[in-house]
Amino acid sequence: MNKWFKRSAWMVGFFLGAMTLLYAAAWAKTERALARQYTISDAPLQFRGDDAEQARGAHLYTVLGCVECHGEGGVGRVVFDAGPVARVTAPNLTPAAVAGRYSADQLAAAIRHGVGPDGRPLRFMPVGDFKNLSDADTAALVAHLQRLPSSDNSPAPFEVRPLGRVLYAIGKLELVPAEDLDHAPRVRISPPQGPNADYGAYLAQTCTGCHGQDLAGQRVPGTPPELPEAANLTPHANGLQGWTEADFVKVIRQGVRPDGRELHGFMPWKVYASMTDDELRAIWLHLSSLPPEPGAGKS
Repeated sequence: MNKWFKRSAWMVGFFLGAMTLLYAAAWAKTERALARQYTISDAPLQFRGDDAEQARGAHLYTVLGCVECHGEGGVGRVVFDAGPVARVTAPNLTPAAVAGRYSADQLAAAIRHGVGPDGRPLRFMPVGDFKNLSDADTAALVAHLQRLPSSDNSPAPFEVRPLGRVLYAIGKLELVPAEDLDHAPRVRISPPQGPNADYGAYLAQTCTGCHGQDLAGQRVPGTPPELPEAANLTPHANGLQGWTEADFVKVIRQGVRPDGRELHGFMPWKVYASMTDDELRAIWLHLSSLPPEPGAGKS
């Protein structure tokens, strides 16, 4: 019995020691990543300053999904609390909250580079969805943010918890999206707006964070196992093969698939339902032109 007890105690001690070392390494890696400095040298935004620019910015705030995290009016909110992983909070973006902290160009850097005004990376900001947002559309979006009614709302602080740090350290959590981007300055121009596949590809960039860069579906990074994989959006048998444009429009407008099943609540279809008919047609034309990929998700 004494021998068994000693062996058990040794095993428990070894396990606790290994876990302590793992967490220490995860903590150090996380802190290094969050402390890294990025230099953003994009050209200053050029604003038109007219009503059309404001309307475009308000539309983009909705259809790009900004409202899904930052809330109506940009007042910020707790997006989700994943227990030992993290509490993810989208900050207040109204002028009262960002005044003196973010200039217009620093807001643009946060949107397209995931970098804050101090040069450090933002956590969980889905910058891959917005990295190619055109200079004109970025200016419109920033102009909209700068005209929001001010709010003193202060959501609970963002918190990366122990398991989140470990998952990041082993490559299972996209905590710092900025580290995977090319931050070299460049001019960004959108394709001509309208029902064409090129413009659809431009709009569908916002889908890649969940559905993958090839839009063939995947386990959404950082989501708990009980959530389903993001669907395959390519014209494959595992995806949208056999769908019509009307089917696609219906699933976005009403959240109902061709077979009558409702979309999972994680899919923010009500946000994308605000897209115009031309925007949805453009995305459909883009998705229809993709090479069929088996992917990981199911339609």
